Amino acid sequence: MKKKINSINSGISLVDKAWGGFYRGGTYILLGQKKSGKTLLGLQYACESAKAGEVCLYFTSMRPKDLMIHAASMDFDLQHYMNQNLIIVVRVAPPTDIYEVGTPDNFLVEYLNDIVTVVEQYLPHRLIFDELTHFVGFENITLLQQTFLQVVERIEEKNVTSLLIFAEPATQFAQMIIDSIVQYSTAVIYLQKKTLDESGGYNGGKATITPNIGHTEGQFTSDYVVEPYKGVTFSYDNVPPKKFSNPFEVVKEEIPETQKPKSKSRSDLGKYKPLTNIDEVPDRFSLTNFYDISEFKLILNNKIALFKSTGEPFSLISLRLDPNAEKEKILTINQLQNTVRLSTDKKDKICVIENNILILLSRNEEKSLNMLVSKMRSNLPFTDPKFVEVVMQNIFAFTYEVNNSVKNADSIFEEILEDERH
Repeated sequence: MKKKINSINSGISLVDKAWGGFYRGGTYILLGQKKSGKTLLGLQYACESAKAGEVCLYFTSMRPKDLMIHAASMDFDLQHYMNQNLIIVVRVAPPTDIYEVGTPDNFLVEYLNDIVTVVEQYLPHRLIFDELTHFVGFENITLLQQTFLQVVERIEEKNVTSLLIFAEPATQFAQMIIDSIVQYSTAVIYLQKKTLDESGGYNGGKATITPNIGHTEGQFTSDYVVEPYKGVTFSYDNVPPKKFSNPFEVVKEEIPETQKPKSKSRSDLGKYKPLTNIDEVPDRFSLTNFYDISEFKLILNNKIALFKSTGEPFSLISLRLDPNAEKEKILTINQLQNTVRLSTDKKDKICVIENNILILLSRNEEKSLNMLVSKMRSNLPFTDPKFVEVVMQNIFAFTYEVNNSVKNADSIFEEILEDERH
């Protein structure tokens, strides 16, 4: 019988707000420069674990006293939870001497396998390794991939949720190492600290969370700061665009000054002023839920993978506008698209293909289509009940029911759009 994957609070507010937490039994990678807040985030994760009454195994190269000082800076009594055996601190020494021997990779394999041994000894609910950078400095990248994957899978089999902390790569080879193991994680959290402030120190920067498996809400970015007695806190005003040149760098498209619309002041309107002159209050999660075909297929494939591994179903609805509706000026595809936007949740995923609109609902409910139709009826750009009825007769719906025979997103598209091609 397939298990349903549950989410747990991570203590990292950006993750909990955007994704609803970590997947139980997932493996998450935290990347960042020195003093970017990685250890504080690790402690917040440990704190959340302890408050939930779960055992957290905390590997660290820091002295216990130094770790307690870090915890105290965010008003977290680490010693209290250590005394209750809810947080088990295991001090590890970086393997600096192994590079003097002929085959350092063999020693690193043993180091990584020892993590599993300790996990089997304590049987924790959660695991933190701060930091794992020194233990993955393999010369043979293929051996690293094989070893890392085996270690991750053995830990995940015990339903342990891991947060593995790494330093940001400083060299091209270090980047190759990180790239080779990131693919085996559930998601990546990247902290990019800002430049020196006026006092000559660092006090935060930007955080980006990027899913590899599941978390179909997508990628998010946020400013963060390190606050006394609070730890790392995030703001949610800046949500990233959907397209990125790499998983850790947000690409912002600047509009040339010559192409920017110029507002015109109209004195004849008296006390009225144009909307462009009014400051807008940004939506905390103003992430568009419209995706192009390739992005939508990627999200759909994630949903299929989750279904095959956990049995968790999903709701996919296809709406089709009768081609004659536009010719007869009953409804345009743009009007239907806007109606769907108003009628769906921001976490729903939408893809427009000619006169078809595909909607991947964030919630799987029995009467998903019925509820969507009710909302669409009230959100159509018409008020005449008789004309609304005519419009509704020109919109057709199909609900895809996922089953074990599903192959991938392409096969679903083939089934949904096959009538369109004949």
